[in-house]
Amino acid sequence: MARQTHFGFQQVPEDEKAKRVAGVFSSVAGKYDVMNDLMSLGLHRLWKAFTVEISAVRAGDRVLDVAGGTADLSLAFARRVGETGQVWLTDINNAMLTRGRDRLLDHGFLHPAVQCDAERLPFPGDYFDCVTVAFGLRNMTHKEQALAEMRRVLKPGGRLLVLEFSRVWRPLAPAYDLYSFKILPWLGQKVANDADSYRYLAESIRMHPDQEALKVMMEQAGLERVEYFNMTAGVVALHRGYKF
Repeated sequence: MARQTHFGFQQVPEDEKAKRVAGVFSSVAGKYDVMNDLMSLGLHRLWKAFTVEISAVRAGDRVLDVAGGTADLSLAFARRVGETGQVWLTDINNAMLTRGRDRLLDHGFLHPAVQCDAERLPFPGDYFDCVTVAFGLRNMTHKEQALAEMRRVLKPGGRLLVLEFSRVWRPLAPAYDLYSFKILPWLGQKVANDADSYRYLAESIRMHPDQEALKVMMEQAGLERVEYFNMTAGVVALHRGYKF
């Protein structure tokens, strides 16, 4: 019998999850940025700006943006690394990657965009100063393998930043659940004509490891000095770990 994993609240064979996740993001790619602004009331921009600041990326650095989608982080990093640095935008989903690549070009940045699986990164070890994954880890089938791969490609002294939805402050949980399971699918239907994909996104957040559990996973992947920063009462957390 095939090993099972979760797709939202459903149990599915492991070899089916990636295909199902691909269907979700191919469906929402066209409205992804608009929906991000609506879903978070624009807060995702602040979460990502904080991530860029915490990264300490500077001119000449090499940055890998895993599951970078429509390139919000890649754009910010491209401005920081300058002409002497590199930003590699990657995503497993072609529709999302194409939009991200086009955004980079529209802003005058000629950086590589690579379609690849985060669990099998096509990059040499000890190459990047900083690796980031924003709102992508929870969709990966084997999170431990993806974290280990991200650590592998980091230079000694490099850092991994994981920006992801996490466990909200308990008193806010009922209101957050109402928003996630009632309002969010309704919004997805009205704006993106796809309630099911946004219902999955809400479910996937609940199935993702909480702040402490993800910290332990990063440590088990070989990262050190792992810490996290809660934002918006724990709706989102930014984890940072180093390779030494």
